Amino acid sequence: MDLLIPGSGLFIWQLVGFLVLFFLLSKFAWRPILDALKVREMSIQEALESAESAKAEMAKLQADNKKLLEEARIERDAILKEALTAANAIREEAKEEATKIGNKMIADAKAVIATEKNAALNELKNHVATLSIDIAEKVIRKNLSSDKAQKDMVEELVKDIKVN
Repeated sequence: MDLLIPGSGLFIWQLVGFLVLFFLLSKFAWRPILDALKVREMSIQEALESAESAKAEMAKLQADNKKLLEEARIERDAILKEALTAANAIREEAKEEATKIGNKMIADAKAVIATEKNAALNELKNHVATLSIDIAEKVIRKNLSSDKAQKDMVEELVKDIKVN
């Protein structure tokens, strides 16, 4: 049983050793340990606060980015719509201009054709008239080579004049 219950002398020396150790630790070690723990606690608190502020800033930046993206999307859609409208207007204008030019070319071609046709007809008439005169002159010379033929022709022309 002596092993289970320590002696009173040993107990006192252990108590004295503990008190001395407690006094030395409280005098020299506990304050730096507590200060270090307080500094550590403050740095952890500051890190948590900065993380919270960074998280809030990140959320704000994400919201701003979403807003900017939406504005850019709206602006892009407006620009595309405006470009499409302008392209359609240019296409219609070019189509109208091409139609006008085509119609003018057709009208000019018709006018040139009409002018050429009239010129060809006039030339043909002149040529036919010249040929007719030449043929008539040759026929008359041949038919009127004798006096009797000339008299017959004159009489026939006189009859035609009276009949009309």
